Amino acid sequence: MVSDPKARYRPGVLKYRQMGYWEPDYEPKDTDVLAVFRITPQDGVDPEEAAAAVAGESSTATWTVVWTDRLTDCERYRAKAFRVDPVPGTPGQYFAYIAYELDLFEEGSIANLTASIIGNVFGFKPLKGLRLEDMRIPVAYLKTFQGPATGIVVERERLNNFGRPLLGATMKPKLGLSGRNYGRVVYEALKGGLDFTKDDENINSQPFMHWRDRFLYCMEGVNRATAETGEVKGTYLNVTAATMEDMYERAEFAKELGSVIIMIDLVIGYTAIQSMAKWARRNDMILHLHRAGHSTYTRQKSHGVSFRVIAKWMRMAGVDHIHAGTVVGKLEGDPNVIRGIYDTCRETHVPQNLQHGIFFDQPWAGLKRMMPVASGGIHAGQMHQLLTYLGEDVILQFGGGTIGHPDGIQAGATANRVALETMVKARNEGRDIWNEGPEILRDAARWCAPLRAALDTWKDVTFDYASTDSVDYVPTPTAAM
Repeated sequence: MVSDPKARYRPGVLKYRQMGYWEPDYEPKDTDVLAVFRITPQDGVDPEEAAAAVAGESSTATWTVVWTDRLTDCERYRAKAFRVDPVPGTPGQYFAYIAYELDLFEEGSIANLTASIIGNVFGFKPLKGLRLEDMRIPVAYLKTFQGPATGIVVERERLNNFGRPLLGATMKPKLGLSGRNYGRVVYEALKGGLDFTKDDENINSQPFMHWRDRFLYCMEGVNRATAETGEVKGTYLNVTAATMEDMYERAEFAKELGSVIIMIDLVIGYTAIQSMAKWARRNDMILHLHRAGHSTYTRQKSHGVSFRVIAKWMRMAGVDHIHAGTVVGKLEGDPNVIRGIYDTCRETHVPQNLQHGIFFDQPWAGLKRMMPVASGGIHAGQMHQLLTYLGEDVILQFGGGTIGHPDGIQAGATANRVALETMVKARNEGRDIWNEGPEILRDAARWCAPLRAALDTWKDVTFDYASTDSVDYVPTPTAAM
């Protein structure tokens, strides 16, 4: 850094390191917002200068010296890149650690936080690629956010459902059904044993089915299934719309009909998400978030934002459910990456765990826990894998794996419910469900025709492809004691 004030503020261009955005001796404060970026500098760009540029362009810097810095507490407000590590096994890429003064951010605003951290800097020419891998949000900042509107504990109390994952299904086909037929699918799936059914991300209010018709027929199915089974049931009514006024109207109608849950899509934006979370808290409504669009920026390792970070932001924003990966389904999901995401959703304190992509300790300061949702290409024959990988506080959504059952929707739901309860019972008895799972399911299928048909139909169908988003982690050997 240039220490002489005359030289530092002389008109012209300085390197970001010279302007003070690289401080290798900096000790982060408890109140700092910390971020780790994966940077890929252009050929000939020094990694430390690249890290300093990211710090500068995501806080107070511009491309040239400006004397108006001296009208501010500039030493304090500059973000500080303080560490650069090579990415293991990936030449030319580096992990850059950056600290931000808390006063740079508006309290309780995901929009402001993200406008700073990922605002303009991702288009910076000296970088081939830039990815936000993880963040540490200080307790002082977390306490300005609402957090999940309902939370896992209260949701289970409302549903009177404990000791097992919840079961759901996404409507298939997700587009084209009339309101009446859509409601019939809801009823059949819930009566067969599911806890929830769900609108998919792109079902809103189209010519083939107006949103009001869908809500009416869906809630008729929910109420009939509840009455016939004696269990609390629900269906995620997607209130995503063109304007906030439309979304509030749909949410209010869902509330009038007695729904316990509504749904929104990630694509509505951070401000709209927080607005709906506040509405859900005021109206005692569970809020489900579909992560529509996330893979456009979360899947590739060299550029974008890790879904770990999106999950963290959404817990702060106040949603109760978020689609978080399945490991064994049709969508992206490395086991270690998924574990880190699920911990971010469910734990009250998340310790650093590089093997799971967690770069920082993250206390959650009393914010409620968020329920992860597993969906996309899963079926009853994978129940032992799902329970082992994902644990108990999760919603397992079998869309095609329910509605595609050869004996009908209700039979598909029954197959999934029997498979789940059988596997939970076996786990609680101390059996090795990972290795014995297929045998446990076959034994249960001897007494359950729907489960037998499901296993015969989908057998060992899986989507076994290499993940594009995996953890770059090299364990450090320790000397034997």
